[in-house]
Amino acid sequence: MSDAAMTNGESPVESENMDVETDSTMITEQSEELAEAKKEQGNVFYKEKKYSEALAFYSEAINICPECAAYYGNRAAAYIMLQKYKDGLADAQYALQLDTGFVKGYLREGKCHLALGSPVAALRSYRHALEIEPNNTIAQKESTVASQVQEYIAKAEANFEKRDYRTAIFYLDRCIEHCCAAMNFKVQKAEAMALMGRYQDSLELANDILQREGINADALYVKGMCLYYQDNTDKAFQHFQGVLKRAPDHHKAKDIYRRAKALAAKKEEGNTAFREGKFQDAYTLYTEALSIDTNNKSTNSKLFCNRATVCSKLGKLEEAIQDCSRALELDDTYMKAYMRRAKCYTDTELYEEAVRDYEQIYKMSKTRENKNLLQNAKLELKKSKRKDYYKILGVHKTASEDEIKRAYKKRALIHHPDRHSNDTADKQKEEEKKFKELGEAYSILSDSKKKARYDSGQDLDEMEGFGGFDNVDPNQIFQAFFGGGAGGHFGHGGHSHGGYPGFSFQFG
Repeated sequence: MSDAAMTNGESPVESENMDVETDSTMITEQSEELAEAKKEQGNVFYKEKKYSEALAFYSEAINICPECAAYYGNRAAAYIMLQKYKDGLADAQYALQLDTGFVKGYLREGKCHLALGSPVAALRSYRHALEIEPNNTIAQKESTVASQVQEYIAKAEANFEKRDYRTAIFYLDRCIEHCCAAMNFKVQKAEAMALMGRYQDSLELANDILQREGINADALYVKGMCLYYQDNTDKAFQHFQGVLKRAPDHHKAKDIYRRAKALAAKKEEGNTAFREGKFQDAYTLYTEALSIDTNNKSTNSKLFCNRATVCSKLGKLEEAIQDCSRALELDDTYMKAYMRRAKCYTDTELYEEAVRDYEQIYKMSKTRENKNLLQNAKLELKKSKRKDYYKILGVHKTASEDEIKRAYKKRALIHHPDRHSNDTADKQKEEEKKFKELGEAYSILSDSKKKARYDSGQDLDEMEGFGGFDNVDPNQIFQAFFGGGAGGHFGHGGHSHGGYPGFSFQFG
């Protein structure tokens, strides 16, 4: 021990401690200066919008002075600009642990919470800031935004629940604008688009989420849903299985997977019954399948068309038309449904409707076969506008020669003018017209060549709808049937009560 030390009354330990404290103070001051310099360099890069470089310098400042809240606040700001909100949130929260009165820390914490989709947490951060600085305009403005986002979330959920997916997407887009790092809103939007039938848009958004986050069970579920709704069941099942492997309690994936399997099984049961000719069973099975998942427009469109085919087999043509129309409401590009409906329209003699469907079919696929179908439909429409001699005689188009004769004989007796000699003038005129039409009908349908031309429509143009048969004498045809009696007394040479000149028939 030196004399000087003894003279001053200092112990060696006290003297050493004094030297250490002085050195420590000098080192701390130097460190603070260096850290501040790093921070300033970071600020320069931040102002130049070089946020990665700024981040590096803020990190150096933190390494030198890890207890400075401002440095964490600055780095949080850089993370925010780089859209690394989770990292920014961690820095802001650590800054607040170091300094509970750090207003900028609350502002950045709130901004990160909102970007990550937590407006409630963001509002809590802004309230803390306003407790310290009641007039802080940034906190006031951001509080308003966070409150609006709360309303958007509530409205999006309410409309989603009501199946008003278009409106739900509108509010989800507002949420996404402010909560850009919140994948849950994007997933919900993708799901809404899938439920609207916007499968490609939904798939693109789901894939974007998966690229950003890696494995996201909700996004994987949406992809599976899109595949399922596009009738790609095998791939859909793989996606649902993948979701349940990663998230066994994913209730939406569980539910849709169950329904998808049930729908596929029931549809196949219906197809099997149809192939076996069990049409009533097939009808019942297709009906049951249609109740399984109303959201699956693609499969339900096919089911309606399948049931329409069954209805046509069962003779329920009007119901078949209705089912085809339902199929087309779900998928307006479904050519098979147009084909089935057009055939049913033709079979029910709704020729104009049939032409419209065949025109749509030809527009969708300009094949020779479809062109012929359209031309035939137009011909049937043209034929339908002339007199229908089969209807006039009350026989089917496949009626035999004997059936045509019997039909004429029966109706000619009913409508012969002499039978209505005591009726009003209008009634007599109406019956004369019907009697003449019966003669026209018989003259065509009893002649094999004329009947063939009539059936094919070959002579439509030259006969202008078969309206004028001036050369057909209905009395001669009638006389050929009833000659000298056959149920009544025939007289020649007079016109009886509005009958036909040269021929009269008196009913007894």
